[in-house]
Amino acid sequence: MSALSITTIQTNLIWEDKAANLYALEQKINSIQDPTEIVVLPEMFSTGFSMQPSLFAETMEGETLNWMKKVSTQNKIILMGSIIIEEEGKYYNRLIWMLPNGEYGYYDKRHLFAFGQEDKFYNAGNKRFIAQVKGFKINLQVCYDLRFPVWARQQNKSGGMEYDVLIYIANWPEKRSHAWKTLLCARAIENQCYVVGVNRVGTDGNNIYHSGNSLVIDPLGQVLYHTPDDEDVNTVTISKDYLNEVREKFPFWKDGDGFSLI
Repeated sequence: MSALSITTIQTNLIWEDKAANLYALEQKINSIQDPTEIVVLPEMFSTGFSMQPSLFAETMEGETLNWMKKVSTQNKIILMGSIIIEEEGKYYNRLIWMLPNGEYGYYDKRHLFAFGQEDKFYNAGNKRFIAQVKGFKINLQVCYDLRFPVWARQQNKSGGMEYDVLIYIANWPEKRSHAWKTLLCARAIENQCYVVGVNRVGTDGNNIYHSGNSLVIDPLGQVLYHTPDDEDVNTVTISKDYLNEVREKFPFWKDGDGFSLI
């Protein structure tokens, strides 16, 4: 059986305190007992959802990226989460996909949260990033991207599915948690894929409360894992055989509209 184990870390983030967050997260990662291939951290895991990139941005050679390399190598895991990056005078909410050999890929958040003024401080990405692990193709996205289904929609390539797993990392407020849970399930059903949503908990520096509700959902929209409110580290194993079985039994994807993203 082709299987992939994914560990979600739902955690409180200490507001704009990089050292404290990296220390706490390293302890959580080191405490993982179950065998796992991928560990998923929330959006802006080193600072919280800060609109002060001029104070907290790093380069791709900075401390947090080097921390990710160290932790990934030591634990023999793929480590992912987003941080604030400065590049050529511009700031990005950048998701890093760090491999244990020190190589990495990245995705810049496409949809900036104008309601929270993210668009005033950060630049949007324009390219999707689909990683590959153990025969699984994994589409990586960030928080507000969840509200825009076209950006996640499967583009059928050569008669097959574009990806198998869709991962969202977030700082999604409790006030809109119903939308978070509903849209994650919708993305799984409409794209016939596994969906992983990892959110933070706790109150941020703007007095906004986050209730977590991290989820792992199967391609039929059934919830495999869900935890509200509390800090939690959990590992779920997903099956490529089951995914293929669902897609073969219910080949709805073949009837999808053809389109391409710019």
